[in-house]
Amino acid sequence: MNDTLKNHRGFLDTLKHLIRKPSVVGAEHPFFLSLKRELDELGIKTTLYEGILVAQGSEPERGMLSAHIDRHGLICTGPNEFQYAAFMTQNRGDLTGDSFSEQTYMDIVERFKEQVVQAYEPWSGSYLGLGTIDNAYICERRKNLVFEVKGLEHLISGTPVAFVDTLTNKGGFLSAQLDNVLSAAVIVHLYQSGYKGTAFFTAQEESGKSWRFLLEWFRRFDTNTDQLLVLDTSPYPTREIAQKQDIVLRNRDANAEFNSPLTKNIEELCKKNDIVYSFKDIYLEQNNKHLEEQGLAKKSLGSTEMGRLISSSQGAIQGTTLQVPTIGYHTTSETASVKSVSSMLKILKEMYIKESS
Repeated sequence: MNDTLKNHRGFLDTLKHLIRKPSVVGAEHPFFLSLKRELDELGIKTTLYEGILVAQGSEPERGMLSAHIDRHGLICTGPNEFQYAAFMTQNRGDLTGDSFSEQTYMDIVERFKEQVVQAYEPWSGSYLGLGTIDNAYICERRKNLVFEVKGLEHLISGTPVAFVDTLTNKGGFLSAQLDNVLSAAVIVHLYQSGYKGTAFFTAQEESGKSWRFLLEWFRRFDTNTDQLLVLDTSPYPTREIAQKQDIVLRNRDANAEFNSPLTKNIEELCKKNDIVYSFKDIYLEQNNKHLEEQGLAKKSLGSTEMGRLISSSQGAIQGTTLQVPTIGYHTTSETASVKSVSSMLKILKEMYIKESS
């Protein structure tokens, strides 16, 4: 297995370009417009609905991919007061406590000290200034992270503030705030390489809402599927554990079982190409056995866009996930191996481009 990206020319350029575009959860419109322009220039039909950009190639039935495009960031909520966007009060109704974001955010407050951030206008994306996080703390009453930022004292309430980010490619690893601009770049690259199917780019996954926009699209056109493939990153605690597999699959999450022929297809391609894969739900279940043996509380199997969609459609919409293992989840130094990213691209190209060429 070639563990470089030489066979996927142009992918890194696409990723570098998209990473620099802010897309704070709840304020994704400028990123949608950037994606739309990229795809329009390739001759791909694009339609922007509330919370979702739908791209359709010349053979829309050839595949059905999905990736959320929101990233963590801040929202100004008062004079020099900023809150973690995903956990704002208006998002609480869609957060169930099962997601990895909710389980870990209390532990990540120290990561943000001295982080450079940029404010932008939420519709046009116009740049509104740079700042630096001076202080961050947990407000128990509001159940959220609260930030004080130097240099952005002039902002008004409702302004999104993104982490300043660039891609690092060093020693066989890619680092940036990869979740989930990585998957968006993968899909754009697939279109550049000849993909002719359908793709969905969803908003507000980090606040638990993205599945609603997908479900609305399927209901709008009175259609179902068992072929939806959701692309994402998958967090692991250490590089050693993350590198035990090239890609990550799932049989289920905390919401539903995944019943799709795609899972078996991907497994077969992994075996054919010597790509090491694992199932995240099995990994979590094994960890829970160890926790139980120590008398500790078990952890959730995680809440995914795919699981919420299956559950809410009563199984009428089915599919599976394909994920890249990472460390440093939800930071600007989230890291994935080049080998893992190359493996994902190889699988997708064999599934959706070779068969239609």
